[in-house]
Amino acid sequence: MLKQRLQQKLLQKLSPQQIQMIKLLEIPAIHLEQRIKKELEENPLLEVGEENEEESNNESEVTEETINEEGDELSLEDYMNAEDIPSYKLSARNYSKSERQAEIPFSIGSTFHDFLENQMGLRVLTEEQKTLAAYVLGNIDEDGYLRRKIENIVDDLGFSQNIVTTEEELQKILRIVQDFDPPGVGARDLQECLLLQIERKDLEIPVIKLARQILKYYFSEFTKKHYEKILTRMNISEEELKEAINEILKLNPKPGSSFSDPLNKTTQHIIPDFILENKDGELELSLNSKNVPELRISRTYSDMLESFQANRNNQTREDKNTVSFVKQKLDSAKWFIDAIKQRQNTLLLTMNAIINFQRKYFIDGDETRLKPMILKNIAEKTNLDISTISRVANSKYIQTHFGIFTLKYFFSEGLQTDSGEEISTREIKKILEECVENEVKRKPLTDEKLANILREKGYLIARRTVAKYREQLGISVARLRKEL
Repeated sequence: MLKQRLQQKLLQKLSPQQIQMIKLLEIPAIHLEQRIKKELEENPLLEVGEENEEESNNESEVTEETINEEGDELSLEDYMNAEDIPSYKLSARNYSKSERQAEIPFSIGSTFHDFLENQMGLRVLTEEQKTLAAYVLGNIDEDGYLRRKIENIVDDLGFSQNIVTTEEELQKILRIVQDFDPPGVGARDLQECLLLQIERKDLEIPVIKLARQILKYYFSEFTKKHYEKILTRMNISEEELKEAINEILKLNPKPGSSFSDPLNKTTQHIIPDFILENKDGELELSLNSKNVPELRISRTYSDMLESFQANRNNQTREDKNTVSFVKQKLDSAKWFIDAIKQRQNTLLLTMNAIINFQRKYFIDGDETRLKPMILKNIAEKTNLDISTISRVANSKYIQTHFGIFTLKYFFSEGLQTDSGEEISTREIKKILEECVENEVKRKPLTDEKLANILREKGYLIARRTVAKYREQLGISVARLRKEL
């Protein structure tokens, strides 16, 4: 049974302008230029350039009409019916031979898999073997490893390629692939990868032969750095073990990464969003807007729209649709310009609050002067929402007189010393790095010993917290840091 009733709800929805502002706030400087170019292509009412008084006066004189080269008057109707303009009025062919620019073909280097396939072409193989080898090469990842099991590849060939083969045949193909360069390619695990590389060397040399034996028979003890077990079981001296380990450390655990083509390199460019200068102890902050063009509303379109609206009585339905379209683009252009300005104001407001909070650090760049700071601290100082501060700090960089840093670098949690002073966890991490760097490698410091050292310095910190900070710094446990 259908019933009608009234229901009142309170909903919070973001307007299109707010959504646009949020998206622009997240974009770093390196992507802002492309976003502006895209908007310029989609909206004809947006123009590049800062409007001055002379341009404003000159453009205000031309309202309803524009004069072309032949002296004819072009009205708004001519702009709306642009498809009726002859092509000779829209193009010019008065180029000289010297002005013609020949297109230069773009060349890209070969990839790692292209390099492997080229080597396969140098081997004498049957058509069936070439098909199997190509499928095996297709399963090798960028590190050079064959992660998929042989029996699974046999099933894949049967179902997808309708090729019936055996594991023995694929093993033969794999051995051919493992003979390719770079050494170690086609390995199924790290042990096989290192063995393939060491076997390419002269096994008549005693240290090479010893390194191969360690990798083949004592790989588990080697990875866990149980050197005493290796010394006892192989009955060798500590010096011999050290030389063999040095040979193993020269091997590449990721052979695919050794392939480098200068024509196929990807370089990550960092363009700072802020520039901070220290001028005689005074910090000056500015936005990096070097590649961001100034935007303005097209005076021609806006004047033409005003003049056309003055003649509403003579408008057809097509004219009204055109005017509605131009109005929509005009509002969109105004919103976009306002969003860009609001983005700049929000960025400067947030970054100034961060600099004022960490002023002692920004003077000389000493990490020990970094104060504990979280998003909430900056949100309270700027009267902005925490989510807004998070968007500002995301993927943004600042160029200082002591280096380029991401904004997230300045945020850290706080800890209290035994004297009650609150310090940044970054200071704790720096002390941990120094302790690990200066430790005796034969007997590296355990997490418990590191915690005791910190307590002696006045930092009340538990062992599990030391382990967490050590993992964040990418430092291995004490057993794996051991060296002979």
